[in-house]
Amino acid sequence: MLYICIPTHDEAPTVGVLLWRIRKVFQEYTREYEVLVYDDASTDGTREVLEPYEKALPLTVLGSATRVGYAKAVDALLREAARRTRYPRRDAAILMQADFTDRPEEIPELVKRFEGGADVVVGDREIPADAPEEIRKMQKYVGWIPKVWPLKRAVTIPGVKDPFGSMRLLRIATVRDLLRTLDTTPLSAVPSTWQTNLDLLVAAAPHARRMESVPVTLRYDLRPRDTRRQAWPEAWGMAKAAWAARKQPPPPSR
Repeated sequence: MLYICIPTHDEAPTVGVLLWRIRKVFQEYTREYEVLVYDDASTDGTREVLEPYEKALPLTVLGSATRVGYAKAVDALLREAARRTRYPRRDAAILMQADFTDRPEEIPELVKRFEGGADVVVGDREIPADAPEEIRKMQKYVGWIPKVWPLKRAVTIPGVKDPFGSMRLLRIATVRDLLRTLDTTPLSAVPSTWQTNLDLLVAAAPHARRMESVPVTLRYDLRPRDTRRQAWPEAWGMAKAAWAARKQPPPPSR
């Protein structure tokens, strides 16, 4: 079973079409799957858009009445996938965005690496030239973090080229192990999507026998809204988090 995990907040214009594209992928790519969407207190009708898809797809909508943020939404999705699985060694969770940035057509390549033995497969992003300015700035700023010696270890994960992207696959057995280690500790203490994505990989690395990267192409030209990223505040927060984590032991190589 593949659990497609999608955190969403105010993505009514895109989430329905995204689900239909996922359905199309799995019509041509015969794997058993379920879609888990976490609606994080959307106010734009996202929940109403999702309702008819619950009848046409193997879809479950989770959510909260008050905003919890990206990190808690991802945490809730992973916990739900780990609760549902019957075969944790054979099943996987795939995280992706609801705004068309991540492409469902990339899923088969991630699964191919998973079937080849990888416990974690990370989408190695190619930031296109037409990406929003804040995204391009963010990429530039965080690119400096590994070049600062005391911070390098905090953002370096064996087998992963780009630890900040949102699209990745995790074997459910690995998810269960990392959740057991976290217990009730938040997945990330920094309110940044990129930082949460990094923290998830740092938490997963000690439990993964093998981690791999696959190239993925982001699409910003299809998204109808402006980016929510704030390059300098988020990059500065990530640098501070890396500084705080610099003395922690690095994830072991597997």
